[in-house]
Amino acid sequence: MANVVLNVEGMSCGHCVSSVEKAVGNLGASAKADLASKTVAVDYDDRKLSVDAIKEAIEDQGYDVV
Repeated sequence: MANVVLNVEGMSCGHCVSSVEKAVGNLGASAKADLASKTVAVDYDDRKLSVDAIKEAIEDQGYDVV
């Protein structure tokens, strides 16, 4: 297992957090978004999933990974 913390712009409410966490979860990873720090901590299997794929899933929800 690997983990990464991504800075995400555009999250402003609980729905945003749910949207990001669900999008990452759909990839088979576990995510914990934090509105205060504008970050998303992701635990994932780096043999099956790349950081780029995680970023893309978040960006597909309308948020910017910076």
